[in-house]
Amino acid sequence: MTLREVAIGDTVTVVKLHGEGAVKRRIMDMGITKGVEIYVRKVAPLGDPIEVTVRGYELSLRKADADMVEVK
Repeated sequence: MTLREVAIGDTVTVVKLHGEGAVKRRIMDMGITKGVEIYVRKVAPLGDPIEVTVRGYELSLRKADADMVEVK
């Protein structure tokens, strides 16, 4: 399952990051790394962006970026 598929109000744990090079590095720089818990706060009406809480701060992710984050 990816972060894009998680329901609002659920907390999940990052299993793996997909993607290559600069895109993967950017996601990691935002604090999304293996083992981190992510709480899905809101999803925009059209599904993009997704607002999450990670490491104590709010973060907005595009659907394409959320698809690269595998969670359980």
